[in-house]
Amino acid sequence: MTMPTSLCPNRMQVHSINQETPEVWTLNLINHDFYAYKPGQFALVSINNSDEIMRAYTISSSPGLSPFITLTVRRLENGVGSNWLTSQVKPGDYLWLSDAQGEFTCAGKEGARYLMLAAGCGVTPVMSMTRWLLNNQPKADITVIFNIREQSQFIFEKEWIELANAYPYNLNFIMMPKLPDNKGLFSGRISQEKLAALVPDIASRTVMCCGPNSYMEDTGRFARNLGVPAENIFMERFGDEPVCVDENEQLTMTIRHPLSQIKVPVGVTLLSAMEENKVPVFAACRAGVCGSCKTRIASGDYDVSSTSTLTAEEIAQGYVLACSCRLKGDVELA
Repeated sequence: MTMPTSLCPNRMQVHSINQETPEVWTLNLINHDFYAYKPGQFALVSINNSDEIMRAYTISSSPGLSPFITLTVRRLENGVGSNWLTSQVKPGDYLWLSDAQGEFTCAGKEGARYLMLAAGCGVTPVMSMTRWLLNNQPKADITVIFNIREQSQFIFEKEWIELANAYPYNLNFIMMPKLPDNKGLFSGRISQEKLAALVPDIASRTVMCCGPNSYMEDTGRFARNLGVPAENIFMERFGDEPVCVDENEQLTMTIRHPLSQIKVPVGVTLLSAMEENKVPVFAACRAGVCGSCKTRIASGDYDVSSTSTLTAEEIAQGYVLACSCRLKGDVELA
């Protein structure tokens, strides 16, 4: 079997597939060679063994502890990668993965006091890190707050209960469903007041948060307001979660060739804005890793979350990775 792309050189066989919730599945992969990764990292997966379509998924297993390399995937309605992985891939098939990627990991960090905040499928790196910390740091002190819409979305339910029972002095696990909202500390939306009450010593903890952008913006702000130094707050937007956009606030995206102007929502990624408006762009991984969606911005107001594969000279010239560029104000594409 020929490697589809040099970005995904690691061949693994699907051993089994477990359904976690009505929308989420875990793929258990047999890795025949040594695969180095840190808890919390992700890998690109070649979709349908293609050299043109890759998607990023968190490695939900923990190094040195799990019998398989596992990927936990939420099926998205129009998700090219997630639909293939959860509907067509079956035990015995082979997948091609990249080397492990990403800096969202507890490995190498000082201290053993953590607050892990997760929403939806953002719990996958949190599970990987929590499991690893509990087994490798005897003095680990971890509070996990898992925000979900309702009980049916409780990913890894059985294992979370087992971990909480096995490590009562190390792990404080809090599951907070949005519905039903009982107006107490343990349901409804996360708030600064709830965070202060549930984690009174939050200022002394390393905070790691994963979920949709809006969730991370809120929890990051809450943590800073409650005294957590900015350098102790780590965040990672999870995979294909939608970006935080304001449909009521529009910006103008100007395209030089051919000259046109397009209105798009503030907060959208450049890649989404281009695809929605049929502006030609090629995006293989959509995770800020492969570099295929490199685009030059002549001027404008934007943030970038990844500059992987871009040289310092390209960055100075205004090149960005469209998948990792979030538009804040009017922009002009070169």
